[in-house]
Amino acid sequence: MAIHPSAQIHPSAVIDEGATLGPACKIGPFSIIGPEVTLGAGVELKSHAVITGWTEIGDDTVVFPFACVGEVPQDLKFRGERTRLVVGKRCRIREGATLNTGTEGGGGITRVGDDCLFMTGAHVGHDAQVGNRVILANQAAVAGHCVIGDDVIIGGLSGIHQWVRIGHGAIIGAVTMVTNDVMPHGLVQAPRGDLEGLNLIGLKRRGVERAEITALRAAYQMLAQGEGTFMDRARRLADETESTHVREITDFILAESGRSFLTPK
Repeated sequence: MAIHPSAQIHPSAVIDEGATLGPACKIGPFSIIGPEVTLGAGVELKSHAVITGWTEIGDDTVVFPFACVGEVPQDLKFRGERTRLVVGKRCRIREGATLNTGTEGGGGITRVGDDCLFMTGAHVGHDAQVGNRVILANQAAVAGHCVIGDDVIIGGLSGIHQWVRIGHGAIIGAVTMVTNDVMPHGLVQAPRGDLEGLNLIGLKRRGVERAEITALRAAYQMLAQGEGTFMDRARRLADETESTHVREITDFILAESGRSFLTPK
């Protein structure tokens, strides 16, 4: 066990031999930390939190009561192989949220970036790759093998099907089931997940220039109404655009994927 002398640990907490706690960690009452857990500097467990498995949590992350971080995957193929969960810095893992380790067949690691917020009851499944500044609202669930880009927001009670990719800056409305890839900066809502436009509010909040937003609007219209198939339009757009943000969309669409795409209405 390696516990920094500045760590504050409640007497009722249970910390297994082998765990590593960095400087200024705060471990609340009745929390449990497993033997292969590493907590960075300033990590705080409020109370009744469970951190287990081969799990690494970055500096200044806060885990709230009854969250369970690092448990085994919800995958019937899992046979106890040694896999990991890595959570970045300054994340907020709220009450009852669950984050699972990876599987051998899925690459062996579930990874979460920096500055993420997982609200009450949110779930990150095995082998998911979650970017920076991602928000999962209450009871949102990301299934196994998903790839979630930076700055994505997933509304409450929404579900992301396994293997789905969601591009940078996309927003998913509440009570939405997403079964296909979502292009960067897309706006998805409705019970079965319709691509209904661009996340214009998110673009403006992130300070994207007006010229880039105009280019994105034009690109979206071309993808929705241009000649040929959706992939044909994306290839043509890739050849014609000079916009960094539009190029991000075409690169995403033309990349290898195990799912089809949500396409503009």
